[in-house]
Amino acid sequence: MLRAALVGLPSSGKTTLFQLMTSAKDAPRGKGDVAIGISKVPDDRLDKLTAMYNPKKRVPATVEFTDIIAPARTGAQALVDVAGYKNADALVHVVRAFRDDAIAHPSGSVNPARDAQAMEDELILADLGVVERRLERLEKDLKKAKSAELEKERDLLLRCKVSLEEGKPLRALQLAGEDLKRLRGFQLLSAKPLLLVINLDEADLADVGADVAKAAEHTGLTGFLANAATKEVALCAKIELEIAQLEGADAAAFLADLGLSESGLDRVIRSTYDLLGYMSFFTVGEDECRAWSIARGTPAQLAAGEIHSDIQRGFIRAEVVSYDALTGRGSMNACKEHGEVRLEGKEYIVQDGDIINFRFAT
Repeated sequence: MLRAALVGLPSSGKTTLFQLMTSAKDAPRGKGDVAIGISKVPDDRLDKLTAMYNPKKRVPATVEFTDIIAPARTGAQALVDVAGYKNADALVHVVRAFRDDAIAHPSGSVNPARDAQAMEDELILADLGVVERRLERLEKDLKKAKSAELEKERDLLLRCKVSLEEGKPLRALQLAGEDLKRLRGFQLLSAKPLLLVINLDEADLADVGADVAKAAEHTGLTGFLANAATKEVALCAKIELEIAQLEGADAAAFLADLGLSESGLDRVIRSTYDLLGYMSFFTVGEDECRAWSIARGTPAQLAAGEIHSDIQRGFIRAEVVSYDALTGRGSMNACKEHGEVRLEGKEYIVQDGDIINFRFAT
């Protein structure tokens, strides 16, 4: 399950968005004031496959979102103490850009760039504490006995320390491979992918729409986004609440009037999915049409394991057809007649939108 944590200052609209995305209006609050809900990843391809097969079940890909209420204390240590941040695969920061005299801003004024940087600074300070403590321990261990692996870890953490001391988040280092593996156990907050959700004023939505560049310029966030190695989405929570209360056709008409092709909620969910580097392949049939989540670059045998470990262990071949071929021909048999169904081995890299039937030995 992919996990993303929503963060943001009070009165930012974060909890409203969480409730709308997950339909968790009264989500139970657990230890540390964390609410958990599941969002379905919108995918027109799954809708079309479902219409083709008319299955008993339609199962979309999902993302688990947590809504984290800020602790009474402030500061980096408060972030570290909330497990929901550290367990998340990505952070979604909702930044207030709307004006409403009836909803006081905790800092006394609406300033999206200030708020975005304040949260970034909290993440950086939290990570700096973790890195410094680990470096102290490493130095002690290396004095006792030399270790090539520990030296590599020390060198990596020293690079991280320099970045953090310069006020740069670790995600900006774009670490990969062995370096990424070495840091994984620390669950460093500023290393996590970050989606910035700009919660616009209703009056500004007509001018900005879904254009994040315009939204960033309008809210003074252009400079922050240029240096933060993030993705961003612009929406208006107040409008999203109105859309959520409409029937499908009315909601579509409302969006069209606003010049939008899809809701901001769908864009947040889809952007979070993409931010994590995931894509979907499909299994289809009369019983079920399902989207399966895998990381980009996943080979067929590992993808089979998403369905069941027995399929991965007994993997023989993957019977693959592209989404475009299947929907274009109208049936699997037609694709086979035109030679568009391929048999692929375990090293085949699954592509976004592949429809796969795995052959395996029991």
